[in-house]
Amino acid sequence: MLALLPAAGCSRGGSNQSIAAPTVPVQVAKAVRADVPRRIESIGNVQALRSVTVKSQVDGIIAQVHLKEGDDLQAGDLLVTLDRRPFANAVQQARAALATAHAQAEQAAVDADRYSHLDQQSAISKEAYAQYMTRAQTTRADVQAKEAALANAELQLGYTEIRAPFAGRAGQLLLHEGALVKANDANTSIATINQLSPIAVAYTVPENALGAIRAALTSERATVSVTERATGTVRTDGRLGFIDNTVDPATGTIMLKAFFENADHALWPGQFVHVKTQVDIDRGVVVVPTTAVQTSQSGSTLYVVKADKTVELRNVQVARTDGDRSLLTAGVEDGETVVTDGQLRLLPGAKVEFTTLTGAAAAPVKTAPVADEED
Repeated sequence: MLALLPAAGCSRGGSNQSIAAPTVPVQVAKAVRADVPRRIESIGNVQALRSVTVKSQVDGIIAQVHLKEGDDLQAGDLLVTLDRRPFANAVQQARAALATAHAQAEQAAVDADRYSHLDQQSAISKEAYAQYMTRAQTTRADVQAKEAALANAELQLGYTEIRAPFAGRAGQLLLHEGALVKANDANTSIATINQLSPIAVAYTVPENALGAIRAALTSERATVSVTERATGTVRTDGRLGFIDNTVDPATGTIMLKAFFENADHALWPGQFVHVKTQVDIDRGVVVVPTTAVQTSQSGSTLYVVKADKTVELRNVQVARTDGDRSLLTAGVEDGETVVTDGQLRLLPGAKVEFTTLTGAAAAPVKTAPVADEED
């Protein structure tokens, strides 16, 4: 009889009591309907549209340097002046030679005219007449040669002033006053000029993206944005202007170029940037944070929070992902609340409370914290 008392006591104490299931803390977000661009992401390299190494076209001594390192230049700005004196002397010599040639040609023309009349009167031999006519022709040709020599001397004199061929920014100055420069010396340059505005960004995309890019370019829907990786500077005014004429068989990629106005010189030649090429827009699609979607044996699933704060497990169809967002074609409606963190502790029908979990990232799509309700 005494052995049965503990059992009876347990039965009386627990027969009419139930243990309430604990609520699970989760982080949630609202599913929203949005227009989501289709983008192809790449790593690109900023390139100057035009770059020139400044060299001398004649041999000479640098008399004066007019630019400073890092100067912003306009087309035609004077960069360097060479010693003009040897070239000015050559111009004077060419002018003198031309004047002599003109005088000789005029005299030869007078002689030819006079002896032409004598030839008509048979007063001179045919050989003498031919000599005077030949001399008149050769002196006229000599005048043309001397005119060309003068023009070349003046051209050489013009080369003593080295000017910027286009607007850009000067690089490091490698030669200074007193330095001897050689014409088109392959080993020595004066400076380098890079055009900064507009500027190009070269990047590669997989060959399977070529069709979408070409279609977007044809319909003028293609836009390009870049993000400078170090500073986070963003440029969204890119214009896709070049598609290479072949796919690289070694990498399966093709090279593209986008052009930016870059009036503020935020992009710099040689920088590496993050490139996004927009080729289309998916309009009116349901979007949820990618963290809400889980992969199971039955496909993609997520938990939806119902009005009574219990969860329902649903199968969803994911069209694609866009960064930290997933685009759904079925399974969730606009405005429904989905669980973005804490799913591992959930079962269908579980009661949840909304909170910010320790170490959980903020939901990327319109995070909607809801005040706790009393049970």
